[in-house]
Amino acid sequence: MKQWHRYVAVGDSFTEGLEDPGTAGRHRGWADRVAERLALDSDDFEYANLAIRGRLLNPILTEQLPQALGMDPDLISIAGGVNDVLRPRWDLPSMIRDWDVALGDATASGATVVIITFGQLTRRSRALGSVQARLHDYREELLRLARSHGAEVVDFWYASVFDDPRMWAPDRLHLNSIGHERVAHAVLDKLGYAVPDWLAPLPPHQVSPLATLGSDVSWVTGHLAPWLGRRLLGRSSGDGIRPKRPRPEPVIVLDPSRSR
Repeated sequence: MKQWHRYVAVGDSFTEGLEDPGTAGRHRGWADRVAERLALDSDDFEYANLAIRGRLLNPILTEQLPQALGMDPDLISIAGGVNDVLRPRWDLPSMIRDWDVALGDATASGATVVIITFGQLTRRSRALGSVQARLHDYREELLRLARSHGAEVVDFWYASVFDDPRMWAPDRLHLNSIGHERVAHAVLDKLGYAVPDWLAPLPPHQVSPLATLGSDVSWVTGHLAPWLGRRLLGRSSGDGIRPKRPRPEPVIVLDPSRSR
């Protein structure tokens, strides 16, 4: 098994780890979980996470990634683009041009580069169905670029286990702790680690129609409306937010069993 010595993660709220509570009031998330596992196999392992919630793809690839490459990592994860897809206007050709340059720079550094594609939103929410075609086209282009540059891909497009609402936070856009754990296992699986079956369905459960209706109402008032309000005002949830791990630092694993 290869030992990793420096891992840097870049992206948006998905990689920042929103809705996966950690220690000291910080979010944990799948990237932290991956780093904790990698740290168990190396005496000099360091980890940085430059992801910031709400970030569009261009700042991720043209601001965060150059910072990451300057840290001389041997492992980089890149995830982003969903915030672009959810906007009224988007420019796929421009996004792919940015990706092409970014992947060229990242793979030329000698680091192992892992990129992540996202699942099919319509299987979880009809309200998000309008962006399904966009996500499909975006994924196809990412797969093509990954093959061209030799990047590793963790692909969730056909991972139906993530259709289970128990994987998601109440806002339905961010994973909860269960979901982040599954993503961590998927990434570690791609890196060659033995992990639990991350595609295994959760135990069966039943939800009453009344409970479902109540959840829908709560989501519209508590999450959808504020999100739309920020879009109308041109604001981002990441305004004023700094990266949680802006420089490579050792990872302290207090309970190794949580990271296996």
